[in-house]
Amino acid sequence: MATSNTPRSSALPADVPERYQRLLATLVRAYIEHGEPVSSLWLARESGMDVSSATVRNVLARLEELGFVRQPHTSAGRIPTDQGYRFYVDLLLHSRRPSRALSELEGRLRKAGGMGELLDNVSQELSRASHHMGFAITPGGQDATLKHVDLVGLDARRVLVVVVSGSGQVTHKVVELPDPVQPSELTQAANYLNAEFAGLPVAEVRERILERLQEDRALYDRLLARALRLASETLGEVATGTQVFIHGTPSLLEAVGSDDVQVPMATLRALLAMMEEKHRLVQILGEYLDGPGLTVVIGTEHTEPGLQNLSLVASTYSDSGRQGVIGVIGPTRMRYSRSIAAVDSASRAVTRVLIGDTTGGDPS
Repeated sequence: MATSNTPRSSALPADVPERYQRLLATLVRAYIEHGEPVSSLWLARESGMDVSSATVRNVLARLEELGFVRQPHTSAGRIPTDQGYRFYVDLLLHSRRPSRALSELEGRLRKAGGMGELLDNVSQELSRASHHMGFAITPGGQDATLKHVDLVGLDARRVLVVVVSGSGQVTHKVVELPDPVQPSELTQAANYLNAEFAGLPVAEVRERILERLQEDRALYDRLLARALRLASETLGEVATGTQVFIHGTPSLLEAVGSDDVQVPMATLRALLAMMEEKHRLVQILGEYLDGPGLTVVIGTEHTEPGLQNLSLVASTYSDSGRQGVIGVIGPTRMRYSRSIAAVDSASRAVTRVLIGDTTGGDPS
């Protein structure tokens, strides 16, 4: 059974009639769909319940007292609060039935040439399916090994350092040097690094390089010292073997900047910072995910204040006993049913691809 991160209680009090739940769920669905405050008259007509608009008004007043809805203007209808969204999301999570069938997505993912391409494709598929920002994160861990290092001269003083791990993950960084460098020197430097460190855990490689850089510089000639510095500049970013793939940021920025989704500038700045410093996303997810399965974090449930106008739907996937994460980020007024279905089915597809299961069975 997938889990849900629920920092606050979403349940209505035990003495509240069942029709309150039905009306609240209808209100949340309507607001997600149309982006307009929902009136008691509309709810009475569209809920499918034999209730008057006066009764609905009383229900909405009580729901507002309980913190599940609010009235943006005196003469307007109600809109859900984050607690109202949580109530609705928990209903979705408790009633969903994951598909066990092989999907078209899984067929496309099986054509990927490696882990990096697979997860890049997943993040793109999630963005397309949800119309929000999709992301995919490789499993972390200190057991990532170094396959090889390439050093490519972009001009006399700029070098592209490419690090390939044993699992095929590729990390690259442009490093500026104080002095000009010749292509032949870069080739010799790369050969030295590969001869010394290939096959070792990346974290160990970085530790050894830092130790050598702290030793007497006279022990190393100019070429080897430069090779160590170039490797050190890049290995720090892959010491945990974690990579982040993101697609759909423009769609998310467009959504949160629209007229019916008012998001403070601080949220946009925090979001853009997270896109630039992808390790922040990994850190934030680490605070929310305490086990395998699906997690939904809504608005003010975020520990990062700058993200409290956004919601996150994420799920783990398995790769040889290690866990990675995929998911989507969007405004709190997102189509949760669509995002949850997309993330859940994609996480199962990724796991089946990685474990080599072609039967369509549930990998969890």
